[in-house]
Amino acid sequence: MSGRLPLEAAWVVCVSRFFQRFVFAVSVAIFAALGLGYVLGEFGWLSVHAGDEQDAAYKQMRVYAEVLRKIQNDYVTDPNMSNVTNGALHGLLDSLDPDSSYLTADEYKIYKDRPATDNAQVGLTISKRFGYATVVNVLPGSPAGQAHLRDGDVIDLIEGQSTHDLPLAIIRFMLTGKPGTTVNLSVVRPFKPDPDKIALTRTVLATPPLGEQFYEDATILYLKPGVLTAARVDDIAARIKAAGKGRKILLDLRDTTGDDPRQGLRLANFFIKQGTLASLEGQKYPLQTFSADPAQWLTDAPVAVLVNRGTYGPPELAAAAIEDLKRGDVVGERTFGEGTVQKTIDLPDGAALMLTVAKYEDPDGKKIQDDAVTPNVVVASPEDDGEPMPSSNGDEQLNKALSLLKAKNG
Repeated sequence: MSGRLPLEAAWVVCVSRFFQRFVFAVSVAIFAALGLGYVLGEFGWLSVHAGDEQDAAYKQMRVYAEVLRKIQNDYVTDPNMSNVTNGALHGLLDSLDPDSSYLTADEYKIYKDRPATDNAQVGLTISKRFGYATVVNVLPGSPAGQAHLRDGDVIDLIEGQSTHDLPLAIIRFMLTGKPGTTVNLSVVRPFKPDPDKIALTRTVLATPPLGEQFYEDATILYLKPGVLTAARVDDIAARIKAAGKGRKILLDLRDTTGDDPRQGLRLANFFIKQGTLASLEGQKYPLQTFSADPAQWLTDAPVAVLVNRGTYGPPELAAAAIEDLKRGDVVGERTFGEGTVQKTIDLPDGAALMLTVAKYEDPDGKKIQDDAVTPNVVVASPEDDGEPMPSSNGDEQLNKALSLLKAKNG
């Protein structure tokens, strides 16, 4: 964020100069969070609507200033107002959605200055749920996988710091580092009274191979991407082309993640010849509509898609398009819910906002982050049996998808 902040500060006349600086920072975040502030150009000069919206904004700031004044004057001990305000700003951004974050000047400097060589990881996809870092999915064979971490596990502490007090961007940053270094976690697991203390050694992770298998006398081609990169989607396209016209496709997107929404849309386009695959829009973000490209379409063979809580990001776009456009059955359980665009806004004191400015919507108009993807055929997840490839024994989701495809004409 460039430019200077407006200097309407009459409502803090009785507050010290030290305290005033923090109130100004809070004011910026309140405007952004409530959608009452408008950022001109590329989030340059802050301005507000006149009239009722401006009055409402100032009323909120006056209330916040009064709360801080009471804390400063009446709390049982003399509080550290810097910590109080930073905590409030973290909470303010966290209340919007898991991806929006406030980074203090120190946090933002560390985040920007990390060496490119610190690229070793532990194999976790992390988001936030109920204010704490939550495991979305785990890369098989990774340090996290070897420690038997699972989706739904909550990371209470990372290096002794509560994840409730850390922005998501910093949590993800702390999980990466130099190869061979260790990160210490306190993990809360379902139905266990006490957290597990786990030390994970970071390593440079290889992309898992594309899972491929044939079922029902080779009439069904099973594909499990694991991660949706451009190269992996290219691999899927090659397998579909090689399979021929008569072969049905079972696409297993369980515990699959990715960073590029375009790859989820590409994957959907392989099965969908025409129609709207998704859209993207925000309050100040122009509407974008993503339509199927007939030139990218590959097959009209029957298709089914497997999803679970670990289906995250681009794979959710693919599953939603296939389900909403009635192209195939989606089997399993509700996905995690991730599909946003963030804008990093530099603040004058060296801090930063990482603010969600747009959300992806499925063809039916539901926001992926808010509603996730609910399968049209709901089947609970199987217990993790540690197998690199699923067998049809004991995997009810897989069995159901196979039975649905078997009943369809090739």
